[in-house]
Amino acid sequence: MMNANTYILAQLPYRQPFLFVDEITSVTENEITGNYRLPEDAYFYQGHFKDFPITPGVIHTEIMAQIGVVCLGIYINHNALYNNKICVLTSTEINFLKPSFPGDKLTVKSKKVYFRFDKLKCDVSLFNESGDVLARGSISGMLTDFNPNE
Repeated sequence: MMNANTYILAQLPYRQPFLFVDEITSVTENEITGNYRLPEDAYFYQGHFKDFPITPGVIHTEIMAQIGVVCLGIYINHNALYNNKICVLTSTEINFLKPSFPGDKLTVKSKKVYFRFDKLKCDVSLFNESGDVLARGSISGMLTDFNPNE
């Protein structure tokens, strides 16, 4: 059997340019930590902001959701994709505290609040390499039927 990092990354339903997970550094049934390095030439920096690129908050939210909820959901329910289910975002409540910039390596730390009835809610924080908290809040997702061939 492959390790958790390799398994989780192989199950992710995202591809470039909308894949925001480089690695999972630790995972248990109750929490997950992972990283993503922001590419200096990422498409979203072209217009956010003119002559001073800052990572959009929606990208911070997506990084937090992909690592903190989808990856944890895959680990908790490792048969989800084999059962034609996928974890989708249902709600967020995020406070943005500091910006990030092209080339920054970001770390997501997520703790499960609950997982029941195919719904996962997590408290999620986003950090830069200096350990500064860039964003934090709660994100919820749920497993839903998914069949890409239909």
